[in-house]
Amino acid sequence: MSDIENHITNHEHQEHLKALTGGGKMPMSRRTLLKGFTAGGFAAAASPVLAQAITTPSDGLEEGRVFVDVGDDDMFAYRAYPKGKKNAPVILVVPEIFGVHAYLEDVCRRFAQAGFYALAPEIFFRHSEPGQYATVAAILENVIAKMDDKQVMADLDKCVEFAGTEGADVKKLAVTGFCWGGRITWLYAAHQPAVKAGVAWYGRLVGAKTELTPRHPVDVAAQLKAPVLGLYGSEDSSIPLDTVEQMRKALAAADNNPFAKASSITVFDKAQHGFHADYRPTYNSTAAKQAYNQALEFLRGKNLI
Repeated sequence: MSDIENHITNHEHQEHLKALTGGGKMPMSRRTLLKGFTAGGFAAAASPVLAQAITTPSDGLEEGRVFVDVGDDDMFAYRAYPKGKKNAPVILVVPEIFGVHAYLEDVCRRFAQAGFYALAPEIFFRHSEPGQYATVAAILENVIAKMDDKQVMADLDKCVEFAGTEGADVKKLAVTGFCWGGRITWLYAAHQPAVKAGVAWYGRLVGAKTELTPRHPVDVAAQLKAPVLGLYGSEDSSIPLDTVEQMRKALAAADNNPFAKASSITVFDKAQHGFHADYRPTYNSTAAKQAYNQALEFLRGKNLI
């Protein structure tokens, strides 16, 4: 039996095993995606992967890849949670542009070791698998440029529903995300009333408005339905500090929104974009550790763990 089959324990998803061998409801393109380009490994465009990459043990955890029914199709996700723990609080882990590869899986295990049911959805699956592309430019062109914020919000809602079917406590819901996922974290905290807290890691705050991306974090500060902790780097060339200040001002201007007032942004000195990504040259161990500890403290302060 394959690793994928071993991970599928929920009876209602057994039908999808047929898809891998020619049956089921998913077309061939979806079956190809479900086989995965990055299961247990790193995305091609993320190379070179440095030896410093952290591997968090799965001891005491239930972990692996699962299928999330998103209505018209099925989406892979990686999830980890404390073995035998009922009603674990939920944290959605929204990926960077490389999708759910080894780094995101490890982040899920870290949150699971802290007590969460952590789920990272392969949110890009409707368009393509980022792991197959060799360059960032190719991912931006073939995947990111096609992402629809409205669809992303709906797919994340389905992830919450799925977590509930696995016995997690969706009344204790958090969201976190890195880079592209950091932007989505702000948007989801303004979209989903069930969210109790968000942690956005160096997510873009401003940008051009298009049909697919009609709003950005700076536009939704007054609509936040949960407080968000923003974690940014002072040397991030892709997110200028003036845009961080724009977001701070937008939060401060939302006088009538208690969640905006409870939100904050920390900028870490000498930290670049991706400072938490331990497999990349931009990794800053000091900032990464400080930021992660701050994130856990923030989540504890919202009675999530």
